[in-house]
Amino acid sequence: MATDLAPPPARAASKPGRRRRPGLGASLARYRWLYLMLIPGVVYFALFKYLPMYGITIAFQDFLPFLGYSGSPWVGFQHFQDLFTGPDFGRLMFNTLFLALLTVVFIFPAPIVVALLLNELRINVLKRSVQSVMYIPHFLSWTIVASLTYLLFSADYGVLAGWIRDILGDTAKIDYIAQEEWFRPLIILQQLWKLTGWGTIIYLAALAGVDPQLYEAARMDGASRFRQLWHVTLPAIRPTIVVMAILTSGNLLDTGFEQIWLMTTSLNRSVADVFDTYVYYTGITQGAISYSTAVGLFKGVVGCILIFGSNWLAKRLGQRGLL
Repeated sequence: MATDLAPPPARAASKPGRRRRPGLGASLARYRWLYLMLIPGVVYFALFKYLPMYGITIAFQDFLPFLGYSGSPWVGFQHFQDLFTGPDFGRLMFNTLFLALLTVVFIFPAPIVVALLLNELRINVLKRSVQSVMYIPHFLSWTIVASLTYLLFSADYGVLAGWIRDILGDTAKIDYIAQEEWFRPLIILQQLWKLTGWGTIIYLAALAGVDPQLYEAARMDGASRFRQLWHVTLPAIRPTIVVMAILTSGNLLDTGFEQIWLMTTSLNRSVADVFDTYVYYTGITQGAISYSTAVGLFKGVVGCILIFGSNWLAKRLGQRGLL
């Protein structure tokens, strides 16, 4: 008896249906421990970051403490008009932007350069020792940093100032703390000493993720150490550099109140005044609460614009960005 060896007709392939996404309740139940760990951070930002933003309304009021938020009269954009047309705005903007420019030129690339140099060290003991020594200044307060600066550069008892005077004579007796032309160099030196070591952590972590096979392929092609650095290392950490540049752009007008205030004297006030210290002088010492709030709000709005603008520019240039 002959058997039919013909294959059975193929079944029509059933079209797979779309996978249904789990609902909110199922997602909360599945990741409940992760959401539970998220609660302290959400509460912190809600209470100390977002809730106080209601106080921004006094920038549009003539705020009087005994009348409160609801009883103080509204003045609209009067405080902003006084800021932009006032005699101090040009000086404040120039001093702040000049320090921001120095930060971009000297402070931002310093951790990158140091991380690249440390990455080239092959003696692990020396590498770890240098890292530890460079991290220490980060844990010192700006008060200690300013005190050390006075001890080193003061015209009366400064150690370095005394050595320079002994070498070059009495003609080199310079009051580095008080003179205007030395204010910005001292600020940059302080930031380099205090911030560079800690900033290298991010870039060293990025360098640790570079595939060693890329260096092996580059060496097989005859690339020198500089060529390996230029064509392998820097492209590998470029996304990290872009992200840090975007975050830095948002703080260009945030020059740091404590450091500037500690280094400000009556003789260098004209170059030391920035928006951060101006908010303190007008808001706390002079009692112009609404006006100082308007100044701080202006600085914050500019920072947000710089962050979103730099993020947009990074994406236009083919980088990932933040958002």
